[in-house]
Amino acid sequence: MGLPALEFSDCCLDSPHFRETLKSHEAELDKTNKFIKELIKDGKSLIIALKNLSSAKRKFADSLNEFKFQCIGDAETDDEMCIARSLQEFATVLRNLEDERIRMIENASEVLITPLEKFRKEQIGAAKEAKKKYDKETEKYCGILEKHLNLSSKKKESQLQEADSQVDLVRQHFYEVSLEYVFKVQEVQERKMFEFVEPLLAFLQGLFTFYHHGYELAKDFGDFKTQLTISIQNTRNRFEGTRSEVESLMKKMKENPLEHKTISPYTMEGYLYVQEKRHFGTSWVKHYCTYQRDSKQITMVPFDQKSGGKGGEDESVTLKSCTRRKTDSIEKRFCFDVEAVDRPGVITMQALSEEDRRLWMEAMDGREPVYNSNKDSQSEGRINEQGLYRIVGVNSRVQKLLSVLMDPKTASETETDICAEWEIKTITSALKTYLRMLPGPLMMYQFQRSFIKAAKLENQESRVSEIHSLVHRLPEKNRQMLQLLMNHLANVANNHKQNLMTVANLGVVFGPTLLRPQEETVAAIMDIKFQNIVIEILIENHEKIFNTVPDMPLTNAQLHLSRKKSSDSKPPSCSERPLTLFHTIQSTEKQEQRNSIINSSLESVSSNPNSILNSSSSLQPNMNSSDPDLAVVKPTRPNSLTPFRKAKALYACKAEHDSELSFTAGTVFDNAECPSASTAIFTATPKLRAPPPLTWALPLAV
Repeated sequence: MGLPALEFSDCCLDSPHFRETLKSHEAELDKTNKFIKELIKDGKSLIIALKNLSSAKRKFADSLNEFKFQCIGDAETDDEMCIARSLQEFATVLRNLEDERIRMIENASEVLITPLEKFRKEQIGAAKEAKKKYDKETEKYCGILEKHLNLSSKKKESQLQEADSQVDLVRQHFYEVSLEYVFKVQEVQERKMFEFVEPLLAFLQGLFTFYHHGYELAKDFGDFKTQLTISIQNTRNRFEGTRSEVESLMKKMKENPLEHKTISPYTMEGYLYVQEKRHFGTSWVKHYCTYQRDSKQITMVPFDQKSGGKGGEDESVTLKSCTRRKTDSIEKRFCFDVEAVDRPGVITMQALSEEDRRLWMEAMDGREPVYNSNKDSQSEGRINEQGLYRIVGVNSRVQKLLSVLMDPKTASETETDICAEWEIKTITSALKTYLRMLPGPLMMYQFQRSFIKAAKLENQESRVSEIHSLVHRLPEKNRQMLQLLMNHLANVANNHKQNLMTVANLGVVFGPTLLRPQEETVAAIMDIKFQNIVIEILIENHEKIFNTVPDMPLTNAQLHLSRKKSSDSKPPSCSERPLTLFHTIQSTEKQEQRNSIINSSLESVSSNPNSILNSSSSLQPNMNSSDPDLAVVKPTRPNSLTPFRKAKALYACKAEHDSELSFTAGTVFDNAECPSASTAIFTATPKLRAPPPLTWALPLAV
């Protein structure tokens, strides 16, 4: 509901109703005044924000105008030229738009801020001044009236008439002021309807003009936008058409980068570190080296990739010879020595990897150093090989070694022949590959979670105790194999100063192999670190874990039931028997005859009789404790094994107890249960404090 009208006739009466109506009009004027002040403030903030926006857009347009596309190749297509020109077109449109925005901002100050401030100061301000005057006259009139009414009637008539005249004058003046104030209040109330709204309309009109200008710019830009859209689509289509081919080439380069090298005038080129002698000692300086086989010229350019600058003058020498550097003769890896015709002394160079060194030596017709043929020193050198089990052998060589070892026709090779012919990284990779090829991990799927939980216990003592107990719950065949492997890895770790393979490094290498999960899940991946911890504990505590009884050992019946479930719950096929341990017991005539045949076969296959003699007597189970409660029921040989045929040793390596893993060539049986597989017999023969020899059966794919 609106405000009640102020009647001029009420000014004379000055009734309470008139005063209430006047107050409501005054409150409305105060409200309008405050609103206009806030509006002016917000309008100024808006203008400042628009100026900042315009400045930011101009800067953005300048950046677009300065950037220039550089296309791949020596020529550009029409589409590429259109795309390259687009940034300058964008900048032009934005600048034109901002020019119009600046005009709008300047106009906004004139059509919005100035009229509002003028209305507030001139109209509302005048009404406030009139109110002050009205209040002052009201106070004056009321004071004189009270004073006049208090005059005594005994005063002279002339004095009373003078007082009456004075009161009439004051009343008349008050009445006039009241009429003027009421007129001003009603005038301001009427004026605000147009003088307040009109500036806002003018401001919006400026905005509409700005937006209309933007619309006109968009219409003018339409043709180029259509052309640019077509060019972008054509460029995208060409990209999608070539992307798959480029990605395929990238994958080929990743798989075998050497086959896709660019044609180079040099036989070999790349970065090498060259040993240089200084006054304070020796230093290794990075060089970009090239070699030309025809001229035998080696060019060395000192260059730092981090700074991107040359570190000295180029040097060229003529190659005389190239020899691989022995690992034990220098602290650095991947080194080889080069002798030059025109430079005295030997130049020692370091390649970036073992494969890189091989390529350089092949290009320079390099030769291997002369090794000591003594087997013990060779074995010691192998155990001290840097990166043992961490450096991976060439996959083709590893597969070839596995094929040779599984081929019965190559059974005539001796342990010495194998160790001399194959590189240590190939042999170690073959062992890791064999363990990964087993249908189930050596530490078994059913115990995998238990081992992980043991590694997560709070203190080390609890972890060792729980893992100790779990190891003795493994089937005998798995535990014996695990013991031999841990003894060997402990010896490797004891030489970590030479081979750089600490217990932690060995845990990283063998954890995922010996404790691989049955299903590949994110949770399993997160538990890899705990698999490594289990292997570390086994290596560090191998003597206690494998040679002593757990604090809370399982009873004989529990061990028998646990192992019987894992091995006798169903007739095992060949693929489900990765490690089947047979203890030959000479209790019957048939078993004695079988042992005799095994021994005669071993003597005919192996050229090292010392490793076979131990198996000529009856094989007894390895018992680490005399406690009868720890007796384990040993599975007998399956009746499906039929006549023997000679085979090659799967893996042979010189070893000592608590040091290296050793397998001696045995015999392969035809398996009647699974015609597609055979079973190879191997004898583990640790030399020091060795338990009685054990016979191992490993499934091999025929």
